Amino acid sequence: MLPRVVACDLDGTLLRSDGTLDERSRRALAAIQAAGTLLVLCTARPSRWMRPLAQATGHSGVAICANGAVVWDLHADSLIEARALTPAAARAVITLLRTALPNGSWAVERPEGFAHESAYVPRWPVPEDTIIAPIDSLIDEPVVKLMLREEAHTADVLLAIASGLVGHLAELSHSNSADCLVEIAAPGVNKASALADLCAARGIDAAGVVAFGDMPNDLAMLRWAGHGVAVGNAHPRVLAAADEITTGNDDAGVARVLERLLPTVIEAE
Repeated sequence: MLPRVVACDLDGTLLRSDGTLDERSRRALAAIQAAGTLLVLCTARPSRWMRPLAQATGHSGVAICANGAVVWDLHADSLIEARALTPAAARAVITLLRTALPNGSWAVERPEGFAHESAYVPRWPVPEDTIIAPIDSLIDEPVVKLMLREEAHTADVLLAIASGLVGHLAELSHSNSADCLVEIAAPGVNKASALADLCAARGIDAAGVVAFGDMPNDLAMLRWAGHGVAVGNAHPRVLAAADEITTGNDDAGVARVLERLLPTVIEAE
């Protein structure tokens, strides 16, 4: 049955390990959109990283960025909605985590840019106008995401520690098991909540949604969707929670499921 919405994570799920979109997946995404399905790209990435993906997927659909804190129009390349963590909430989270994890370093994401402490080492290229300053001065304005890096712990361990300390104050997740980073958003803000609101505004319920993911930040989304699919390289918790497991991101796992859902359309391409 044709899904009304396909919600798909990017890194580790739709994109190959080198960060590119293979031609088979490109064709599958074009086919499901041509058949009337809404494509929603759901990612931990900031909106500023979406332009190459928008071009690759035909500048159509919607992106849920920053783990649900930002909803972005891929066609218009513009902000639809942002759900920020308030300065007071950010300070409360930082105070508790800085006491327990004093060697951690901090960064913040806003819809309009990125900033970090001098001790924070970004893993990806950052904008030329990136602000580098102590974290206390970076949260005078609302932020869509806080990031805490602590090299002594894996992402899974860091997430467990942080969740135990501030899980009642914010939404915590991680998007890369190989990193030592935890990502923090406003309470209740995640890919699932953003996707549910987006679908509700269009009169679509969870039963009409197929979702794909690979990391803990995808768990809520896969559980909410009518059909949650994990790629073969997914985190163990995601594999356990999924309704279906497809092949890995380097073997066009997402495309294989879409081809099964739309065999006639795909074959006609």
